Amino acid sequence: MARVAIVGGGPAGLGAALYTAKNDLDTVVFDTDETWMHKARLWNYPGIEEVGGTELIERMREQVENFGADVRFDEVTDVESTDDGFTVTVDGETEHDADYLVLATGANRDVAEELGCEFTDNDLVDVNLQMQTSVEDAYATGAMVRAEEWQANIAAGDGSAAALNILSKEKGEHFHDFDVPDDAE
Repeated sequence: MARVAIVGGGPAGLGAALYTAKNDLDTVVFDTDETWMHKARLWNYPGIEEVGGTELIERMREQVENFGADVRFDEVTDVESTDDGFTVTVDGETEHDADYLVLATGANRDVAEELGCEFTDNDLVDVNLQMQTSVEDAYATGAMVRAEEWQANIAAGDGSAAALNILSKEKGEHFHDFDVPDDAE
């Protein structure tokens, strides 16, 4: 089973975790719980009339944990690319290995820079449409790849795009997470 490490527990990170955990990939989210979402009140999140940012994050966390994601409140102090994927170090000592890495640290691009990801002329992490960086099997999402489009819905979509690309790689074909009720005709 593939191991997915997600650095950041805002909408982008939890958006990625939703799809990877739901589809049985071993998923761990490292979060400091310092997301700007705690200051937000959203009237523009599709399907939700109004929600506080903290409530949205709590609901998203609960959802990904229900699908089996391991959400940890640890600070990532180092990320290294290895021959077998990635090693994520938390709190300066504990190491976690992963096959895939999703960076979802908001506008903080330090981890992406330390990992050796390429940047655009505007100092954004350079990604393709699937959110993949120049480092194989490393993805960047949300505010670190967008100059001014810092919306929770866009960030969650970026995380979802990264996760679907990971799932497509794992399954060897384009993967679509599309649920159909048992009684659909």
